[in-house]
Amino acid sequence: MGQIRADLTTSGYLLELVRTGRGRTRAELQELTGLSRSTLGQRLDGLLRNGWLVEAGSTASTGGRPPVVLRFDERHACVLTADLDTRHARAALMDLAGGVLAEQSGDLVIADGPGVVLDTLADWFDGLLAAAGRSVAELAGIGVSVPGPVEFDTGLVIRPPIMPGWDEYPIREHLRQRFDVPVLVDNDANAMALGEQAAGYPDCPAFVLVKVSTGIGSGVVIDGQVFRGIDGGAGDIGHIRVRDAGDAKCQCGSIGCLAAVASGGAVAAALTELGVTARSGADVRALLQAGQPDALRLAREAGRRVGEVLATVVSVLNPGVLMIAGDLAHTDFVAGVHEVLYQVTLPRATRHLTVATGQLADHAALDGMSRLVVNEVFSSTAVDARLSLQE
Repeated sequence: MGQIRADLTTSGYLLELVRTGRGRTRAELQELTGLSRSTLGQRLDGLLRNGWLVEAGSTASTGGRPPVVLRFDERHACVLTADLDTRHARAALMDLAGGVLAEQSGDLVIADGPGVVLDTLADWFDGLLAAAGRSVAELAGIGVSVPGPVEFDTGLVIRPPIMPGWDEYPIREHLRQRFDVPVLVDNDANAMALGEQAAGYPDCPAFVLVKVSTGIGSGVVIDGQVFRGIDGGAGDIGHIRVRDAGDAKCQCGSIGCLAAVASGGAVAAALTELGVTARSGADVRALLQAGQPDALRLAREAGRRVGEVLATVVSVLNPGVLMIAGDLAHTDFVAGVHEVLYQVTLPRATRHLTVATGQLADHAALDGMSRLVVNEVFSSTAVDARLSLQE
């Protein structure tokens, strides 16, 4: 018990209490940790000296001098984030609260390989820092989301179906050659799920987001934490084999995957066969927004197929929110999901379920990666380690 108590009284843990809003004043921190006033003051000094905490105003007093409020300084550093898709990318420089300081997006083809893509992304990052008047010295970390399965602990993409040349490529080390800061890499659906859950449904203990774009993937957030499975494979529903898929070949090499018949890429291929030009999920999104009849019909059919798989997901996880995001997150697609989902699941599994569409749009993954970086860099363990190097 003594060792556990000591771990919960470090400077890093004090910062975590303030950053998460659980402790705002010295008195509250003393009550939460049991530290003496002098010891608490010594540990807060290092946090204040580094600029991680600031004293901001005071709370209402119940008598005597009003207590000073401690606040995590969300402007003292910044985070670079990027969301890589199959043919397009978005990058942003953000403060520690997720506020966008500078942003850039454009065509960036994932199939061109990691060297080309990451060097271009690094150039974008340099431009964002310059545009916001910030320096690398102010950079806390980098977060990159990718459209493939990621082993989170190592940052390696593992056998990605739609990322040729990226298998086990050292993304973190590549970017560290330009920016000597922590680099986190995660699957895009995981990042989107974390961003959307924190922004719109922070009290939902079980949250599932399904991204349907050129491919299909999902992210699961349980009690505020991304659930990744043993090696990052959780949520990879796009490669579940579905009935009546015929001989449809998936980009992973298998036959009959959900992504082969119901992704944005599959819908784009079906539209092309009908004489409607579409290369990717992004093209399908534009056609849906324009009300193109074939696109609307095929999107609804795709929604039904995805709904069949999601019926199992909902029955197993019993989430409070099921969010549909990505290029196909259109009314007709969602209607198809809804139709089948409620037909084939028991009322018990859906009686408290909210089916929603994404609210953060193209910024969801950026927000999620920013949160991951901040939580990692300013975790109690990481902060204590940096303070020990200063002693």
